[in-house]
Amino acid sequence: MLRITLKRSVIGRPEKQRKILRALGLTKPHKTTIKPDNPQIRGMVRAVSHLIQVEEEG
Repeated sequence: MLRITLKRSVIGRPEKQRKILRALGLTKPHKTTIKPDNPQIRGMVRAVSHLIQVEEEG
């Protein structure tokens, strides 16, 4: 499982990045969601890695 936290605001970001963050369930700064560790989620994380913090849960 991955703990994903939004660290930067989506203001001024391209619409594609906003949609990815919305799909991850991140709507406000400092909001955290827990998602399964699979290739689809990893690809989304890679696309917005400059805006989020990711921690692996054991």
